[in-house]
Amino acid sequence: MSNDLDSWHEEQQSAFLYRAIADCEPAPELRTLFMKLADAAEHQAHHWQKLLTDKGVQLPAQFQPAWRARLVARLVKLLGPQRLLPILAAMKVRGLSVYTGATATGHDAPVAGRQESRHRHLAGGGSFRASVFGVNDGLVSNASLMLGVAGAAFDSHVILLAGVAGLLAGAASMAAGEYVSMRSQREMFEYQIGLERDELAAYPEEEAEELTLIYEARGVAPTEARRLADTITRDPARALDTLAREELGLNPQELGSAWGAAISSFIAFALGALIPLIPFFWPRPQHGIYWSIGLTAVALFVTGATVSLFTGRGLLWSALRMVLIGLIAAGATFLVGHLFGVALGSA
Repeated sequence: MSNDLDSWHEEQQSAFLYRAIADCEPAPELRTLFMKLADAAEHQAHHWQKLLTDKGVQLPAQFQPAWRARLVARLVKLLGPQRLLPILAAMKVRGLSVYTGATATGHDAPVAGRQESRHRHLAGGGSFRASVFGVNDGLVSNASLMLGVAGAAFDSHVILLAGVAGLLAGAASMAAGEYVSMRSQREMFEYQIGLERDELAAYPEEEAEELTLIYEARGVAPTEARRLADTITRDPARALDTLAREELGLNPQELGSAWGAAISSFIAFALGALIPLIPFFWPRPQHGIYWSIGLTAVALFVTGATVSLFTGRGLLWSALRMVLIGLIAAGATFLVGHLFGVALGSA
């Protein structure tokens, strides 16, 4: 019974949010789509209401959305739906793929999957780009830390210790953050796909109707949209895959691995953080800080040049900009460390 009640509440909440999106959607075809999706959600809520009534459950005369749904509706009004796609997906709002420019086959990249942080999905299509930014973060943060310590106490052993601690702490922090983030994201995706599976089993005709509405909103002729939706929903496995893509904007095959993201993030950050440390492992590390600055500048130049592959900007400009940003960060921490060192020394 609790599952039926949850399903009734979810459908009513979806209808509420669909109307909130429709109210602030300037495109007439999308406004019509979300109004029709609201009607469809209310129709599906009646399905669960009938089951609950037959079981003797008394439902409220008027549905009152939860505070979270009301908050999301206000944010949609203030910021627009496109800026809230991951939140809307988590709130069981369908039809989000209309904002991604996907084709009717539903094989574009997922909406929610685009919450890509700089270190996420290193095993996926953006692995090279994510690796470059992960290495760059480790490089800049650890070089800055080491120079900050050098500004306070110009001791090679102390600087080495700080650098090793910074490498381990930074890499572990990045890995832990990526694991929690990716795990939470995957759990949300799995929950949404599970809901879609249950709805497909409970009322396949209504799911086919929702799919038809989405295809129509993206320019497919009504007759062709209906034929396509009916064909897809005849095969449960294909239907679930397509509904996840088209209604939720998710790719069931690309939900991401929490452990993979954590390990990849750890390695990328650690590789970058190791670069300024290398000179301190030499037999005579007295001048290690100068070699460290040189190695860091060269590595920043290389990462900046590599970033130009993604931005389309000039190689030299991107490389020099990255070096300048890194040197400013390192110089600032060196100055702060020096000031603290002087203050502590005179205390």
